[in-house]
Amino acid sequence: MPQPDRLPGTPEFRIKLPQDGAEARGHLLIQYGGNGTNKFLLREGSLVTAEEWPGLGRHARRFRAELRVDGALLDAPAAPGRPQDAPARWVVTRDIECNSSSAAAALVYGYDASGPESWRTAEGHPLSDYLSTGWRPPHKAWLVRGSNVSGHNLVRQLWLKEGFVSLSGAHLPPLEESDPTKSALRRFVEEGYEGAASYNQKQGLVDELHAFLTQMRVGDTVATYDDDRLYLGRITGDAVQTTSPGGLSNLRRSVTWRADSHPYDELPGELRQKLSVQHDVVDLTGVLDALDGLTGEAGSTDETEVAETLERPASKELALPEISGALAAELLVHDRAWLEELRELLLDEKQLVFYGPPGTGKTYLAMKLAEYFGGGPEQVKIVQFHPSYAYEDFFEGFRPVEDPETREVAFRLTAGPLRELADLASREGNRHVPHFLIIDEINRANLAKVFGELYFLLEYRDRSVRLTYSGDDFPLPPNLFVIGTMNTADRSIALVDAAMRRRFAFVELSPRTEPTAGLLARWLEREGRDPEPARLLDALNSRIGDADFAIGPSYLMKPGAYRDGGLERTWRTKILPLLEEHHYGEGIDVAARYGLDSLRERPA
Repeated sequence: MPQPDRLPGTPEFRIKLPQDGAEARGHLLIQYGGNGTNKFLLREGSLVTAEEWPGLGRHARRFRAELRVDGALLDAPAAPGRPQDAPARWVVTRDIECNSSSAAAALVYGYDASGPESWRTAEGHPLSDYLSTGWRPPHKAWLVRGSNVSGHNLVRQLWLKEGFVSLSGAHLPPLEESDPTKSALRRFVEEGYEGAASYNQKQGLVDELHAFLTQMRVGDTVATYDDDRLYLGRITGDAVQTTSPGGLSNLRRSVTWRADSHPYDELPGELRQKLSVQHDVVDLTGVLDALDGLTGEAGSTDETEVAETLERPASKELALPEISGALAAELLVHDRAWLEELRELLLDEKQLVFYGPPGTGKTYLAMKLAEYFGGGPEQVKIVQFHPSYAYEDFFEGFRPVEDPETREVAFRLTAGPLRELADLASREGNRHVPHFLIIDEINRANLAKVFGELYFLLEYRDRSVRLTYSGDDFPLPPNLFVIGTMNTADRSIALVDAAMRRRFAFVELSPRTEPTAGLLARWLEREGRDPEPARLLDALNSRIGDADFAIGPSYLMKPGAYRDGGLERTWRTKILPLLEEHHYGEGIDVAARYGLDSLRERPA
């Protein structure tokens, strides 16, 4: 029986099983399976799991059972030193031809898995890098930079005049394939740019070449940027390799450029974010609607797609609702202009901090405003900072996660609350909806450590930065607002660094100024209660010399304070301990100075 032919130019691939490091090996075949992809040969001597998980398909179960019956899968002998509770393994006794790499991965894992991503080379490159490009959207958009290619402005000198777009590939050999795989390009770059580029530069060049040569197609939209203006065009030709001075533009695609251009300052914010990504070739398909809006063109001439585009509702602008009388009444703020100012600050700054002594309702106000402006609690996420809080907790980092199939624990890149909310806010259809992150006790963490490179994005919402862990180019969406709260009795506002002061608007909530000053009196009146607690609180705060340690009204806005003996109990267990801490070591009789009896005798 003739041996199946190995796909030329492809290496051996492997899968390492969890827990014991058992390994399966195999390679792609030149023949195609029933699903139109290359078959895969699982090599003799490979180890596979004996377990079958609920996610395993019926066909894969039958295939495994047949291989067991004919002796192609036998119980693997126990290896020396193997733990008693180690998972059962089968050994492959002969080469097994599988319908696809995914079928082979399912055979190895015991559950359905993606073969192109599961099988890896010895260097860790996925099998997908060795396959021709599969399906892609019919119309994509790309940014190609050319205003500074080794000091030359190709946009002005060549592209717009001669009708093409290009990429430098001076050290590449003649390309025989029209759509080279990423693995072939990686090999060419490794050989051609050895000593001429760093590891990261070569990795980036492979991605850009693959996008330009293989992903980009005739009919796609192309954009370039020069002298603070955006130029748009349509790709009209396949990639060609030609001679050019210094090899600066030897990879070319013909383009029909539009005569008009667009000033950077007038571009939509989401488009400016994408333009800030620092690569020579950037996929702009996610903002294709914004590009089409600049030209007034639909993305396709197909009648069905045009009709669907016309039926699509017009995109809405980001806005925060006007302050209603009902909201002002609920918050007991008698001056609506104060709330309107908060709304304007959020629209202008995107971030603000409520600061003040304990009990002034900072967190309550932040939650109420966020839910009102965002349209409900679904658009609001709350976190509380503390001294051990870090960037990995807040944004993203590697955390131990248990695999639900294998029960193996491994470190995986996990999104934190800010990344989750940012991803939600930037989804298609959500970009006009305000989303709010509330950071309670924002000054209790090391802010430079927690925010990291995100500090930059708080000030520059139309830019993106390269992330520390994932390596993604990440922008903060303009519809994500941040409200922090800061207890001045816990840490003085004077300790906040200048970087944070510049990026946040600070709003004081103090028992000595409105709207907090008269809040308790207004609440007692609304609830039909005796106004005495408000007079006592005013008398107390007049005796406290430090405004940062004044007592807010929320302590006396709870039902427990108005049961029998409740006021005295609240004063003794909530308020006096705060003042004991404030005057610690000063030898002051706090109860005599701030107790209810003393205040009632001399209220002022």
